[in-house]
Order: sequence, then structure tokens, then C-alpha cells
Amino acid sequence: MAQLHSIISKFHNKKIMVIGDIILDQYIQGSVFRLSPEAPVPVVLQEKAFYTPGGAANVAHNLCGLGARAVLVGKIGNDPEGKILSRELRQKGIDTRGIFIDKTLPTICKTRVIAQHQQVVRIDREKAEDTPNTLVSEKIMNFVRQALPSCDAVILSDYGKGLITPQLVSFVRDMALAKRKIITIDPKVEHFSYYRNVTAITPNLRETENAIRNIKITAILPEKLGIHFDRLRTDGDIDLAGKELLKYLNLDSLLITLGEHGMRLFEKQKDPVIIKTRAKEVYDVSGAGDTVIATFTLGLSAGAKKKEAAVLANLAAGIVVGKLGAVAVTKAELLESVGSQ
Repeated sequence: MAQLHSIISKFHNKKIMVIGDIILDQYIQGSVFRLSPEAPVPVVLQEKAFYTPGGAANVAHNLCGLGARAVLVGKIGNDPEGKILSRELRQKGIDTRGIFIDKTLPTICKTRVIAQHQQVVRIDREKAEDTPNTLVSEKIMNFVRQALPSCDAVILSDYGKGLITPQLVSFVRDMALAKRKIITIDPKVEHFSYYRNVTAITPNLRETENAIRNIKITAILPEKLGIHFDRLRTDGDIDLAGKELLKYLNLDSLLITLGEHGMRLFEKQKDPVIIKTRAKEVYDVSGAGDTVIATFTLGLSAGAKKKEAAVLANLAAGIVVGKLGAVAVTKAELLESVGSQ
């Protein structure tokens, strides 16, 4: 317990770079009393609406909530949503110098309508990126080149919206390794083959299953992944998958999140570690993965062993799933959760 408190006490001295898909989350809350006469859908009487940072921006928000400094790198559109998101980020103390405007794409926005504590519908606004904006990509890489040396770690938050490419992953990974920086990745299934030779990746169970399937279909040497099934039904299945992915991608560690069943940590030359869930009540799982990678990476940067960092990440996830929306955990909440163990 004292060791976890000691790790958290060092959070305020840490600066973490977050590179990834920046999203604006909008929440509309209300009540349902009747169905629409126009179609068999509920009529939601709006009572409240608010915005929060989503995607990579939520990772940065969690870092700031835990007392660290966050440098967010990515792009937004030249539109009202982009201005709202920029304002929200600045208000939360996030360093936005690495965010660049891409005039060819809108700001990614997810609108969730909530009634009686249930999500009624989600509306996504985004535009597929046919070819990357090379000017914006160059600005991002130049910023990373200048700013990464002063950071303690870097997180790649991949939501599959176009920012994270093999070229960007290779560039950031090579620079992080050369500078002896921690590098962690919140993965997108289709991109697993990008994520070699990093400190850790943090997929959930479904992403792990889909990654195995994707590797078997698309990899040049799929036989090197020594697992012949992609449905992980038992603890033994998960253990085998974790060990094989760890070896296949040459990772220092792999943290698989298992929802209500907690997490499982895999490290080289070590047995898997089961970390049981700490959530008292699951209200909304939106953004839980952002909280996990933010807390895990911050813990490692503060000198935690990987198991200690995973325990802190598990506690943090248990806090945020009890809240509405993709919200950040705070340092005070994490300390309280550590104290209640």
C-alpha cells in the first residue's frame, strides 16, 4: 500500500506525450415518457448537454486529472467542434501546442443521447481519410521530434481514424527507444502488426481475439503466432494468447483488460498475473481503456513495476466505469481507492 502511495506522489513531476485520434464527445441527457407518433422510437426530453474530450484527448485528460502534465499531439478540423474541443482541452490544463488544424477533415465528434441512465443512440460525425494530409503529418512529426526528448513517456492512442500509420508508429517508436523513453499503445485491431518492440500494449479481450484473427489472415508469417484459435473462452486460452502475442510482437509487456473479470498482465520470462476487478458498480464503460493506458503509463514513468502500474490502472478503471461518460479519474480518487484496499 505504501509503495502505491509513493508511486502516486511522483505523478506531478511527470510529463507524458499522447499521440492519437482526437475526438469531441457530446452527451445529451434527458428523460423518456412516450414514443414518437412519427416512428417507433422514444422521444427524449433534453435536460442537460455537455462536452468532454474523447479518444486520445481523454487519455490526456486522465493524465492531467492524476496530476501529471500531458502534451497532446494530433489534429482537429477548422470548425465549431474543433473550437469547442480546443477550449475544453485548455480549460483542463492540457498542452495543445501539438494539435494542428486539418482543413480537409471535420473534427471527429461522437454524440451520445442518454435517457434513464441508458444510451439511446450514438451519432458519429467523421470523414474517412482517403490520403493523409502530408503537410499536417510533417507538422506532427516535427513537433514530436522537438518535444519528445523532454517527456518521460509517450502513449499512442489508436482509434483507427487515420492518424496512426505504420510510418508514424515506426518514427515515434524508434525515437522513443533511442531516447530510452517508455512507449505504450492503446491498439486498434487492424494495426496490431505495427506495434512491435514497445513497452506495452493494452487491448481488451475482444480486441485480442480480433487481433489474432487479423494476424492469421493478413500477416506475412502468421504461423509464427503459435495459437490456432481466436475465441478465448477460458483462462488457459487467454494465457496462451497473451504469451504468444507477447512473443510475436516482441513486447516488454501486454496488459489485457477483461471487463468485470479484471486484467491479465504478461511479461517476458514471467508467469501471467491475474488482477481482479475493483469496480463496485458499472455505470458506463466509455473511456475506460483511456484511463487504463494513462494510469499504467504514468505509473511506469513514476518508477512502478509493471504489476504495480497494472494494479493502479485497474483501480482507476474501477472508478471511471461508475461515472457517466468518458470522464477522467482524479489523483484524490485514486488515492482513496488505494487506501480502501
